[in-house]
Amino acid sequence: MSTTATTTSIPGLMDEVFIVLDENDKPIGNLSKKICHLMTNIERGLLHRAFSVFLFNSKNELLLQQRATEKITFPDMWTNTCCSHPLGIPSETGIDLQESLMGVKRAAQRKLDQELGVNAALVPIENFNFLTRIHYKAASDGRWGEHEIDYILFIKADVDLLQPNLNEVRETKFVTADYLRSMFNDSNLKFTPWFKLICNSLLFEWWERLDRGLEKYMNEEEIRRM
Repeated sequence: MSTTATTTSIPGLMDEVFIVLDENDKPIGNLSKKICHLMTNIERGLLHRAFSVFLFNSKNELLLQQRATEKITFPDMWTNTCCSHPLGIPSETGIDLQESLMGVKRAAQRKLDQELGVNAALVPIENFNFLTRIHYKAASDGRWGEHEIDYILFIKADVDLLQPNLNEVRETKFVTADYLRSMFNDSNLKFTPWFKLICNSLLFEWWERLDRGLEKYMNEEEIRRM
């Protein structure tokens, strides 16, 4: 795999408008990224929509990223391929599950390009597989944290030339399931809380059925509370 780093920054990133939710994933408003990630607001119940992409190559290796040091939440931690948020704009917002899912897939395509330089043509909307949603809350430090309903998306694609945005991503690597398990045993490595939750619940079971039998796990309507 070849990697070419970029340092393109995203103007006004903290002012991006997120989709604020009730506990049933229904939009109730829009607020800035900064407001949504402040622990003072999270402790009052502020909840927003997110997604986590798991991209596998043709060898069924999972692409991981190490988050950039500059990230306000969970810097330098290893996580799944891409973790981000749909914006409070018509093309990425939805009310019912199917509308919301289409918005999340569009956002996933956008962020794979923005964070890793993955061209949209390599990750067409129809190739994203939706598994489930998880609802979790986690503090990053005393000031910042996450409180999300997180859509879990799988996709298979061979992306040989990555161009990670160094303001978002510090490092990338493709791993097998066994190698990922060994990473968890390394006390020097840290992992994002949502990634650990997913790994400790169903990731490895899903992974084993990536090419055969994944359908029975897909399109779950119930939100998993973690």
